[in-house]
Amino acid sequence: MGSVAVSENGKIIYSNAIGKEDIATNKIATVSTKYRIGSISKMFTSVLVFKAIEEKKLSLTQTIESYFPSVENASKITISNLLNHRSGIYNFTSAPEYNSYSAQPKTAKEMVAIIANGKSVFEPNSKGEYSNSNYVLLSYILEEVYKQPYAALVQTKVVKPLDLKNTYFGGKIDLAKNEGYSYSYTDKWNKETETDISIPMGAGGMVSTPTDLTQFIQALFDGKLISVTSLEQMKTIQEKYGMGIFQIPFYDKTGYGHTGGIDGFGSALSYWPESKLSIAITSNGINYGNNDIVVAILSSYYNRKFEVPTFTTLALKTEDLDQYLGEYGSPTFPLAIAVTKDKTKLVAQATGQGAFPLEAIKKDTFEFKAAGITLEFNPTSNQMTIIQGGMKNVLTKK
Repeated sequence: MGSVAVSENGKIIYSNAIGKEDIATNKIATVSTKYRIGSISKMFTSVLVFKAIEEKKLSLTQTIESYFPSVENASKITISNLLNHRSGIYNFTSAPEYNSYSAQPKTAKEMVAIIANGKSVFEPNSKGEYSNSNYVLLSYILEEVYKQPYAALVQTKVVKPLDLKNTYFGGKIDLAKNEGYSYSYTDKWNKETETDISIPMGAGGMVSTPTDLTQFIQALFDGKLISVTSLEQMKTIQEKYGMGIFQIPFYDKTGYGHTGGIDGFGSALSYWPESKLSIAITSNGINYGNNDIVVAILSSYYNRKFEVPTFTTLALKTEDLDQYLGEYGSPTFPLAIAVTKDKTKLVAQATGQGAFPLEAIKKDTFEFKAAGITLEFNPTSNQMTIIQGGMKNVLTKK
């Protein structure tokens, strides 16, 4: 369930919406439905940081100890390190206790304490590792240097100059504002818990539509938000990470953008300079990967063949699933995977992560399309092969 927009040279050439804003009231989604966009928010935050740099309020090389003395290695961590995920600050959303408080409002002081408590996981600037903590801290730095709330900064420095009609820092989801709830899918859509926006801040708190997002990224690459020099710094990739932006390959072409996920929302935004092509997806319920949809859009636009999925599944009885149940692990794989069942559905859950339903696509083979995960079982040897992103790992039942 969600919405998509494709823009060329700043003009929408395709848009569509599928699904519902709210299943309980059967409220149908439209192209004006607004969705939480998760980590695409980091692009907005990065733009604000570069604006502050251009206004001489910040510099990439300054360290953060004056803002966050309680954060380990603060005297070594720079604004640049926060932007391109080279700070070494622990990603607070990875902590086991995160889900226990994610729906509760938090003050800046409380969030900094949570982040500082995570300690450092590597020496600053020694490598890159994605951490939402970086962009939460950048949000607070922006609020400090401008003496304004993050929500106001986004409005005055990005939204109003671009005349974005449906983009803002979020709050409690409000159907009256054409905002959608989010859902996860097992054998039906289940409404997801709602993260309190005070927690992700500029790491994941924005709300938007695909049309607005294509307008935003086009303006960014047209030099309407930050300078060409700043954009080049933003685009510079070091160990997978730019400064609030990723590089995206598609055959011989290179795009730039970001993905996002929060609660049951998933999103993807990309810009392809060669064609001045912008693609945005926002979804509030996923049972098929957004990346596969983006690939289909790009393939259609660039006249490349792609296979339309059939979504065929096998119907199994509950007793057919018993041979697969158990906990699987391997010394070379970081997580244990517990395989259980819910009536006639197989369910998998990795250590510290949410459970996900599996569809039987052929004998001994199950799939979770939303994340591109395939599990191949060998009941005779008590082994399971997990396949994701071209990687294969063999796990053994404990």
